[in-house]
Amino acid sequence: MEDLIGYVASKLVTNADAVRVEKIKRNNLDVYKLYVDPVDMGRVIGRQGRVATAIRAVMHASSSAAEQRLALDIQEAHQEAH
Repeated sequence: MEDLIGYVASKLVTNADAVRVEKIKRNNLDVYKLYVDPVDMGRVIGRQGRVATAIRAVMHASSSAAEQRLALDIQEAHQEAH
């Protein structure tokens, strides 16, 4: 699932190198944290959240287990200073 979310997000953004996905397990809920460059937040969320809703729909459609609960959290990726 991480690869699917990362692939879809990387095709939407201008800075694909900043895209990162982490999975966090909470009870029977799998939370996928999608990190993107701050300038790409609007592209990933979309007008009135339509793109984010579409990404969530793809996640639920590709979910292998019917009992599995999924969530998507979109956050800004902060670049470390070198």
